Amino acid sequence: MRHAHLSIVRDTTVARDGPRKARVLKSLGQVLLESGALKPGDMAKAQALMQREDCRLDDILLHNLMVSEADLYGALSRQYGAALADLAANPPDARLIDAIGVKRCIAAGLTPWRRIGGATVIATARPDEFERFKATLPADFGPVLMAIAPLGDIHTALMTARLAPLTRQAESRVATHESCRDWNSGRMARLTLAALLGFASLAILAPALSFTLLSVWAVFTLILTTGLKLAAAVVQYHSVLHSEDRPAPTPPMAIARLPTVSIMVPLFHERAIAARLITRLRRLNYPRELLDVLLVVESDDATTRETLARTELPGWVRTIVVPEGKLRTKPRALNYALDFCRGSIIGVYDAEDAPHPDQIHTVVRRFHERGPEVACLQGVLDFYNARSNWLSRCFTIEYATWFRIVLPGLQKLGLAIPLGGTTLFLRRPALEKLGGWDAHNVTEDADLGIRLARHGLRTEVIETVTEEEANCRALPWVKQRSRWLKGYAITWAVHMRNPLKLLRNLGPWKFFGVQVLFLGSLSQFLLAPVLWSFWLIPLGLPHPLSGSVPGGVLVGLGGVFLLSELITVLVGMLSVSGPKHRFLIPWVPTLHVYFPLGALASYKAIYELLTRPFYWDKPSHGVFTPTRPARCRSAGGAGQE
Repeated sequence: MRHAHLSIVRDTTVARDGPRKARVLKSLGQVLLESGALKPGDMAKAQALMQREDCRLDDILLHNLMVSEADLYGALSRQYGAALADLAANPPDARLIDAIGVKRCIAAGLTPWRRIGGATVIATARPDEFERFKATLPADFGPVLMAIAPLGDIHTALMTARLAPLTRQAESRVATHESCRDWNSGRMARLTLAALLGFASLAILAPALSFTLLSVWAVFTLILTTGLKLAAAVVQYHSVLHSEDRPAPTPPMAIARLPTVSIMVPLFHERAIAARLITRLRRLNYPRELLDVLLVVESDDATTRETLARTELPGWVRTIVVPEGKLRTKPRALNYALDFCRGSIIGVYDAEDAPHPDQIHTVVRRFHERGPEVACLQGVLDFYNARSNWLSRCFTIEYATWFRIVLPGLQKLGLAIPLGGTTLFLRRPALEKLGGWDAHNVTEDADLGIRLARHGLRTEVIETVTEEEANCRALPWVKQRSRWLKGYAITWAVHMRNPLKLLRNLGPWKFFGVQVLFLGSLSQFLLAPVLWSFWLIPLGLPHPLSGSVPGGVLVGLGGVFLLSELITVLVGMLSVSGPKHRFLIPWVPTLHVYFPLGALASYKAIYELLTRPFYWDKPSHGVFTPTRPARCRSAGGAGQE
């Protein structure tokens, strides 16, 4: 929307016919009705919506297509006697923005524009809030006058004028002591090399002792990780089994006014996913005026930007372009877009996600019922292409185990929950208190889960499902898993910089859970070949530990390994025992062949941890289309750094 150059700006407190007589403003609805831009029936609907929604009238009118943007801001201009500002033709003065603060300007929906005759002109999209903001301005602004501009134009002008500070902020929102941005790859490489050389020397001088030490640690962490998985399965199964014995739930608490929910969808090198993404988001049945979707795109991602340019976006969907910086990661993009969100609840989806239509209503009600002590809700992830091939079947089983058994079990056990990167919803004040996401961490979701727990904020797993696309090709699977494992290693190292402080923040039980979930899981992937050696025992073949440990101990170690494999299979079968995934039960035993891919990913992760710690190896989306036969075809992956 473009407007003529500002020629006259009237102070909203000054009457048209004199400086002393206060002007009585007509309502926005009255101005629109008189101009014929708004139908009386639509006005009545908008007023009814305002009674039950925490939403502005202008948002209701725009997002329900009751008025056009030009008519709306033209009416605001007439209502307040303020001219329309063309911020594209006449950009705002960056020095004036800095005097207020760009974050504050974004939050208030305004920008200082220019100085005219000793007065400061401020362009705003919310003139009804102008007087309250005006009282907080610096004294050297002098007389303050108001102009009108669309919110999108204001945001674009602010991003253009203050590109550098917004970019720096996106990369450093999290406190230094909780971030990995000062990760010293050179020092880590030297320490790792020294450790490897030391262990290699020990292996040459005492090979039996070396293998024994590795085996003991591998089995010890196997016991811990399997025990935690079993405990989670037991408490979760017990909860489901006795759900019928619980008292009837009380009637749901009435929500006086529904809140606005902002959902960020980071996109990168998405050639074919945009149209399908919008189709899936349209299925959400939350009121459009309360749904604020931000498609977050990198500035140099011509592929995605061209795709979006060809896609018709509804009014409740916006595009946020993230400028280039020192790195390119999903959490950096989320940090940049966070300030531009309108909602009090912040959600994150992936490009290929297909959320349940009722999901936002479910999330809003759970937040309302739990109160402010619950800061985060994690939904359940599932796949719509589980039948594509063997790899997608195993991936679906693994996700079912994690999201339907392990995470709910961790919650019931009172442990910290490593979050997933999508179908994640947070109260905005809590997220801003934590500084958003660590822009340098390639598993920003798991890190955020631990930081929430450290700050005493609760996370719950909510039974609402989002379907997405399973990675069903071996090489992209290894790339994706290596990023996750690298991020797990970085997250553990960052939070263990001061173990005593972490212990004080979390308490002994949650501290123990973090060690098992992160250090234990990493050890299991890295030492997987050591554990596989125990398959030699039931096959009657000689084992490397034969002669080094008593026969009974060796048999016991082998028994622990086989028992853990059995537990993995049983928990996997339990996780897919529902009607939708029951066809996967015969495939659960093949996880023994699936998990070796994780070992390969762990070695790639360690190499990148030492050489490219912030490299973002991202799989491509849109390889599988639900309307086509369930199969995977070759497509290239995209990397981020």
